[in-house]
Amino acid sequence: MTFLGICLLFTYLFCQWLVQAEFFTSIGQMTDLIYKERDLVQFLKVYIKEEEERLGKIKSWASQIEDLTSKSALDPEGFLAHPVNAYKLVKRLNTGWLSLESLVLQDATKGTKYVASLSVDDCFGMGKIAYHESDYYHTVLWMQEALKLLDEGERSTTISKVDVLDYLSYTVFQLGDIQRAVELTKRLLLLDSSHERAGTNLRYFEKMLERERNEEKVNKTSDAKPNKTLYEIYTRPQDYLPERETYEALCRGEGVRMTPKKQKRLFCRYHDGNRNPILILSPIKEEDEWDSPRIVRYLEVLSNEEIEKIKELAKPKLARATVRDPKTGVLTTANYRVSKSAWLEEYDDPVIAQVNKRMQAITGLTADTAELLQVANYGMGGQYEPHFDFSRKEEPDVFKRLGTGNRVATFLNYMSDVEAGGATVFPDFGAAIWPRKGTAVFWYNLFRSGEGDYRTRHAACPVLVGSKWVSNKWFHERGQEFLRPCGLTEVD
Repeated sequence: MTFLGICLLFTYLFCQWLVQAEFFTSIGQMTDLIYKERDLVQFLKVYIKEEEERLGKIKSWASQIEDLTSKSALDPEGFLAHPVNAYKLVKRLNTGWLSLESLVLQDATKGTKYVASLSVDDCFGMGKIAYHESDYYHTVLWMQEALKLLDEGERSTTISKVDVLDYLSYTVFQLGDIQRAVELTKRLLLLDSSHERAGTNLRYFEKMLERERNEEKVNKTSDAKPNKTLYEIYTRPQDYLPERETYEALCRGEGVRMTPKKQKRLFCRYHDGNRNPILILSPIKEEDEWDSPRIVRYLEVLSNEEIEKIKELAKPKLARATVRDPKTGVLTTANYRVSKSAWLEEYDDPVIAQVNKRMQAITGLTADTAELLQVANYGMGGQYEPHFDFSRKEEPDVFKRLGTGNRVATFLNYMSDVEAGGATVFPDFGAAIWPRKGTAVFWYNLFRSGEGDYRTRHAACPVLVGSKWVSNKWFHERGQEFLRPCGLTEVD
C-alpha cells in the first residue's frame, strides 16, 4: 500500500472510531468530523494527482514500448541484427520492466530513458562483467570507452572518473603495461588524493616498474636471452592468446596478407568432383580463396529454400554451442565459443540427406564417417575464438568415442550474409574469409600423412551487425584411405 493510502486508511479508521464512540450525540463534537472529512478530501486529491502522474509515466512507457515493438515485430531478425538494439532489449527485460513494476506497485519512480548509443553506465557495466570474467583485454576496451565518454562531458549519477580509473589502472597492470598503470593511477590520485588503494597500488606499480627497468639493463649488457619478468611468470593471465592482436586485426579487415604475387596464383573454375554423376551435368563454381594451405569457396551450394528448411529444422533444437573436451572427448560448453548450435540427422528431412550427398560429391570424400550436419547461429557478439578443428597429439582421446579417426577436412556453409563482422579468419597466415549467403568454403585440416596442419587454426569473428547462420560437415579419416591416399612425407 502507498504512503497516501496508509494516511487515508488511518484517517478513515479514526473517523470510524469517532462515530462509533457516539460523537453524533453532540453536535458540537460532531463538527470535528467535518474537518476530518475535509482533510480526507485533501488527502484524496493529492493522492489522485500523484496517481495521475504515475499513470502518465506508465502510459508514456507503454507508448514508447508499443512504438518500438510495432517496428521490431515487422522484422525481428533485422531489428536484433543491430547490437545496440539487441543489448537494449536484454537490458529492458532484465531491468526496465522491473522498474515499471516498481512504478506500478510504489508511489513513484524514475522513468527509463532510452538512447541510441551506449551510456557511461552501460560501458562501465560491460567492463565490470569482463573484469569479473578475468577478460582483462576487453575490460580495458570498455573502461577506456567509459572514460572517454566522461572526458567528453557525459554525466552519470553513479559512475565517476575515479571509479573507471580504479578498474582501468589495475587491469592494464594485469596485462603487463606497468608504465601506463602508473600514469592512470597518478591521474586517479589527482582526482582523489585520499584514495587509499590507489596510493598503495602506485607504490607497488612503481616498484615493479623499477625492477623491470633494471632487468632490461642487465639483459642489454649480457649475451643471455632476456628472462621473463616476475610479473610475467606469476601473474600473466593463463588464457592470453598470443595471436589475439592478429586475430582482431583480421576481423576488422586489416592485416590480410594477400599480396599481388599470391593473388596471381588464385583462379576460378567449374568443378565436377572428378566427374561425379551428381555434378557432371551441373558442375559447381569453385573459387580459390588461398593457395597454401588451400582454401576454396564453392558458389551456389545451397538454395534459399534449402537454407530456410535447414534453419526451420534447427531452430527448435538450438542450444548453447559445445566443444569437445581435449581430455575426455565429451562435449561441453566453453566461454570462448559464443553461439547456439543444433545437430541434424539425415532422417530429419530429405533436404539434409540431399545436402550431405552434395557435399560428398563436391569434396570427393565419403560422408559415411563424417559427423552430423551442425547448424550454428551467431547473434550479437557471437564468436568462436582461435581453435583447431582437428585433435592434436596431446589430445589423443578427443574423437576416440566416434571411432572414425581425426577430422580430416572442414566443409563450412554460409547460410546468411552478415552486415558487419562474422568473418572466418586464419591468424597464422593472415586470411579472412567473409560470409556470402549460399556459398561454402572447404579446407583440409590434416596433411596426407595424417599429421595436423597447424596453419589451419582459425576463428569466427564476432558478429557486430546482423545474424550469422552457418552449417558445417566435419569429414573424418576412416573411409578416406582410397579417396585421399596417404602422402610419402610428413607435410604431404
